[in-house]
Amino acid sequence: MNSEVFDMTSLVPIVRNAGEGDKRSFAGGGLHLWKLLAEETDGALFLFEDTMVRDKMTPLHVHPEAHELTYVIDGEIELEVDGVRQRVRGGGVSFVPKGVAHAFIVVSAEARLIAMQTPGAVGQSFYRGASDPATDDNADTLDLVRLQATAADNPRGITILGPAPFASASTH
Repeated sequence: MNSEVFDMTSLVPIVRNAGEGDKRSFAGGGLHLWKLLAEETDGALFLFEDTMVRDKMTPLHVHPEAHELTYVIDGEIELEVDGVRQRVRGGGVSFVPKGVAHAFIVVSAEARLIAMQTPGAVGQSFYRGASDPATDDNADTLDLVRLQATAADNPRGITILGPAPFASASTH
C-alpha cells in the first residue's frame, strides 16, 4: 500500500514543454511521457501523455480511489463506460468518476492523449509498477501478465474486471 506523505510547503511551479517529462514504456501498451507526478503536486494529480497505435485497448477496469480525465490530442478512441460506447476524437475529453467501469480502444492509426488521475498517488503507483524507462519512441506491446500482477499489487489504483469488451478496431 502506498503511504507517501506530501508536503505542500515544498511545491514549486512546474513547466514542461513538448517532449519533456519522464518517458516510460507501459506494459498495457503505449508510450507514456509523464508530465506531472503526484510527488510534485502534493498528491493532487498524476498527468501523462500517452501515444498508442490502432487496436491498443485496455481491459475493463475501475479506479477505486481516483477520478480519470482523458483529453484526446490526436486520433480517435472508442470509450466504453458502464456498457455505453462513445467515440472521443481529437479535441474531445472524457471524465470517468472513481469506481465506474470503463475501457477504451484506439480506432485511428495512432492516438495521442493526455490522461490525468486525481488524487495522483494511487494511480501513479500502478503505472510506475507497470512501466519501465523507455529506450526509444516506439509504443510498447501489451504484457497482460505484468499488467494483472501490478494491478493486484495496487488495488487502490486499479481493479481489472475482465478482458477488453472490444473486437479489433478494424472490425468497427
